[in-house]
Amino acid sequence: MSVDDYSENPFALSADDTAKLEAIEQALLDPSPRRIGRLDQWGLADTYEVQAEIAEYRELSIAMADGTRIDASLSVPRNLAPGQTCPAIVLPAPLNGLGHRAYLGMFPRWASGGYAVLAYSQRGLAKSTGEIHVAGPQDVADAKEIVDSLIRIDGVDPERIAFFGASYGAGTSLLAAANDPRIKAVAGTSAWGDLFASLYENGTRHLAAFEALVKLFKEDRCSAEFRGVIQKIRGNVIDDEVREFARVRSPKHHLKAFNDAETPILMTTAWHETIFSVPAVVDLFTKLQGPKSLLVQVGDHGNGELPGLVGLVSKPTEMAYRWMDHHLGGTAGDGAQPQFGVRSEYMHNLLSDLQHPDWESYALPKKRFHLADAAVGAADGQLTEDKPQPGWTRSLKATGKDTEAVVAPKLIQTGLAERAGLPHVYKTADIDRGLAAIWTTAPLEQPMRVQGEFELRVTVTPRAMEGTIVAYLMDCDPATGKAAIITHAPYTVTDQEPGQATTVTFPLQPAHYVLNKGRRLQLIIDTHDQFFADANRAPSTVDISSPQGTESYLDIPLHPLS
Repeated sequence: MSVDDYSENPFALSADDTAKLEAIEQALLDPSPRRIGRLDQWGLADTYEVQAEIAEYRELSIAMADGTRIDASLSVPRNLAPGQTCPAIVLPAPLNGLGHRAYLGMFPRWASGGYAVLAYSQRGLAKSTGEIHVAGPQDVADAKEIVDSLIRIDGVDPERIAFFGASYGAGTSLLAAANDPRIKAVAGTSAWGDLFASLYENGTRHLAAFEALVKLFKEDRCSAEFRGVIQKIRGNVIDDEVREFARVRSPKHHLKAFNDAETPILMTTAWHETIFSVPAVVDLFTKLQGPKSLLVQVGDHGNGELPGLVGLVSKPTEMAYRWMDHHLGGTAGDGAQPQFGVRSEYMHNLLSDLQHPDWESYALPKKRFHLADAAVGAADGQLTEDKPQPGWTRSLKATGKDTEAVVAPKLIQTGLAERAGLPHVYKTADIDRGLAAIWTTAPLEQPMRVQGEFELRVTVTPRAMEGTIVAYLMDCDPATGKAAIITHAPYTVTDQEPGQATTVTFPLQPAHYVLNKGRRLQLIIDTHDQFFADANRAPSTVDISSPQGTESYLDIPLHPLS
């Protein structure tokens, strides 16, 4: 694996989806039989013929107070009776070149539900002018002006306005709602809770995801403030400026505003999310005091909602329609009540659908597995439940090269394959044991599930002042030595004397995974993953050990499959 594996645009739509959205836009702007007829190849002609009958669509440019022009599209119900009003939904764009046009596939559902719809590209995106501020105060101010424009439209009810957004649009929606009491509900798919935690996990920069986002933003369109932060993150200068930049852009830091207003908030994320921190989303969700719902799905960032954004059915968008109908009084959904609490899929079953009233009842108790030395004649250590296992040390070579164990061979696309039932296969039997240390359980005596949160404790001794380790938990088939990833997390030890031992305790990403009888859980720790910035000096070594009194362990929410 190399840097090139992360160089492609991970958010790129297929040629067919791109062609479909272009044809939809033309049919909305010119609902003639010829334009609408082109949609027959996707089975959408009838849908957009109805859209043209019930709503008026147009594209427009909205002037902000500073002269910036915001590229937008607007759909308003036709034939409202005198004095009749309608709810309105605002859609800030996700991060892609389509801008607000990424939502065109949703317009018929909103229109059929009686909503006015205003989708827009945040400043600096797509055809909007201005500089990109990354959901900063300027973007929040723009959102307020967008709402000002919306409520001036005849028939729009100023008391029934909500925001829906995907990815970048989800963050914009949450931050706008925290600062504008006119926004009565929010739904954010592939949302973030804490931008700093998404950039910097356990002292480790998420450099591959960060660079992928910067490439999509296009640096020459970014504000001077953002360009300065980009250079600091690349240079590993994580100072107060970087922290403050992330703080004001993090919904978790606006928790009081959400709770004071009891804003209804729906969020979605994915178990193998590689862009934004899943624990931070869970943390925000658990601390919200108003109506709330959290959906966690199989796959990676944006995978779950993608079909819904292009006009098909997806859990995230169906939940959003129900959410807005319940809180604003529209009829875009299927008439069912929204689901509050936690809704989840387990890997790798897209048909699974579990529901719990809150995260506390969802996350199962953890069981402690001690990291033990290898048995006589064996190469790998053991994960054992009996008692702490002190006195062993495993030395890992830090070479700056990946092992077979990586978070994801490709951003977004690996998760998309996972949703299609094709999880990446890891050949853990082939891993060089000089580059990675591995601990394995005995074969499971019955089908089991892991459901909830994890915690790892190990003692790390880098031979330099800094050292990075990456831990992965795998579902391994002992007959083949092949595995699938369950969860992971990095940790970087900094500002230590070379050779100084440091005991670290840190969470792995939460997960929901079902294991077959006879499988083994396998913990892998190595020193490099292209996904993360590597603080190791190469070549050198990093020791993993289990001293008396601070023995190494892995807590796993492992329970029989009921």
